[in-house]
Amino acid sequence: MAAQAGALPDLKMIALFGAGAFVMRGAGCTINDMWDKDLDKKVERTKDRPLVTGSVSTSDAWMFLAAQLSVALTILLQLNWYSVFLGASSLVLVVAYPLMKRVTYWPQLVLGMTFNWGALLGWSAVQGSCDWRIRNTSCLFNDSEVENTPGWEAYD
Repeated sequence: MAAQAGALPDLKMIALFGAGAFVMRGAGCTINDMWDKDLDKKVERTKDRPLVTGSVSTSDAWMFLAAQLSVALTILLQLNWYSVFLGASSLVLVVAYPLMKRVTYWPQLVLGMTFNWGALLGWSAVQGSCDWRIRNTSCLFNDSEVENTPGWEAYD
């Protein structure tokens, strides 16, 4: 969607985003397992995870997380500076998601924002930035007043 109309997406961007998504999904799982280690002991489905059983130490998990985040940073630094800062800001959501299970019944809301942050990042990587203005959507109701507003483009 961020590519120019009629143009194919940049294969380098596809590779960077595929690798970045894979690495950051893994980092999110590592963080989740680290935060939930004590809770996982009490749950049948998670009681055999490596941090719970002790086959992986907490310091090993920290080192693995550092390696994952280093790879992710290397990938992120291939993008423009706007995207680097936007991508780095996603760490707040990545770290917050496992903690949301303790304070809300809707942790998937944060998880959804975390996963969908990549759409914003993809747009900014291709377009150079994100337009954060909220658009007037009353055109969905065929409002001629909105269609005649300066700067508004009607799509037929």
